[in-house]
Amino acid sequence: MSRRDTVISILIIGMLFFIFGFVTWVNAILIPYFKIACELTNFQSYLVAFAFYISYFIMSVPSSYLLKAVGFKKGIMIGFWTMSLGAAIFIPAAMTRTYEVFLLGLFTIGLGLAVLQTAANPYITILGPKESAAQRISIMGICNKGAGIIAPLIFAAVILKPTDSGLFAQLQHVTGAAKEAALDELIRRVITPYTVVAAVLFMLGLLVRYSPLPDINTEQEDGAVAMANAGKKNIFGFPHLILGAVAIFLHVGTQVVAIDTIIGYATTMHIPLMEAKTFPSYTLFVTICGYLLGIITIPRILSQVNALRICTVLGALFTLGIIYMRGEVKLLGHTTDISIWFVALLGFANSLVWAGIWPLALDGLGRFTKLGASLMIMGLSGNAMLPPLYGYFADRYDVRHAYWVLFPCYLYLIFYAFYGHRIRQWTSSIKIQPEKQLHGTEKV
Repeated sequence: MSRRDTVISILIIGMLFFIFGFVTWVNAILIPYFKIACELTNFQSYLVAFAFYISYFIMSVPSSYLLKAVGFKKGIMIGFWTMSLGAAIFIPAAMTRTYEVFLLGLFTIGLGLAVLQTAANPYITILGPKESAAQRISIMGICNKGAGIIAPLIFAAVILKPTDSGLFAQLQHVTGAAKEAALDELIRRVITPYTVVAAVLFMLGLLVRYSPLPDINTEQEDGAVAMANAGKKNIFGFPHLILGAVAIFLHVGTQVVAIDTIIGYATTMHIPLMEAKTFPSYTLFVTICGYLLGIITIPRILSQVNALRICTVLGALFTLGIIYMRGEVKLLGHTTDISIWFVALLGFANSLVWAGIWPLALDGLGRFTKLGASLMIMGLSGNAMLPPLYGYFADRYDVRHAYWVLFPCYLYLIFYAFYGHRIRQWTSSIKIQPEKQLHGTEKV
């Protein structure tokens, strides 16, 4: 494509990632909000994340066939319209205060997002040299996490009132019809914002459909890739892809746990919800700092694989910090246990993991790229599994020690960063691709 078409395409895909972030990270405030309004346990409240992200597991592979049948632009339009339908389902859910209907709405939004993610991630990976793919994905990450910073704050500003701290305290002592009326009033506050979201998503689908975003051809292979893939019958012939999908599964799970649990963790330190609502923004802010560092240093100073290695090791260390570090600190106007700031720092550790895994996993797939990308998007179901698992251990033990669920995830990510991405054959004598062949002139 020409430079102009490339810039326009990056801007449009950047808008998509902004939408991903806004719709996704608002769950950080929805979880404690539903926990109060629908009177849920920790495990039940984290079904918000389960319902939202399990749709990726169900829809990711069908998304690849949808995009192949109708093209990227029409596929993106269908994705936006599906999300619009999911947002509209919040209206009857709020009118009846039925948690299961809310979960259906979140599931439907997730189905649409699965289509958008299947289109956008390989698009931005292919849109330029592979050695700078992590740099482009980092730019998209800024769009995603920037939206994530403002989404919980905007949502909280719309649905929460300054007097709600008193209301939440009173709900523990009110019973009968008075309590039901207060909870009904509280939950119906989501109707207006989600009506607006439904309308905006519908219009965005139309805008993308008639935008100058070009379709890309992922079926064509150059001679070297075609020769390497001549004996490959399906995507399971690419070990680095399969292992990469597992890595994505675990990575996104650690990311959503770090963001979606931090408000609940803050409230256990007797921080009011109106104050605790800002903590996801701190996690996302340090994530953006990581992205900016990646844009500056990759690939001129630091290779994307070494950035991945550094981030995975930091994730393991910060997890241990959450569990073992204790002591009251005052920072950014909050008086808290120091461990909560290690939860926030997980945002930095997670920043370049996604950007590092994608180009490594899609390397050399050729005509299997779309289906390979679908498998990677299926890995986003990790967001569905880890938060309820965290909630289960939080109910069974406590919210601090429940963070142990993250540690084995980071150990696997360390394995993939140092070794797993180089495996090229499933044999008794595993074939390892040399670093210099995979990364070209990058510093390793």
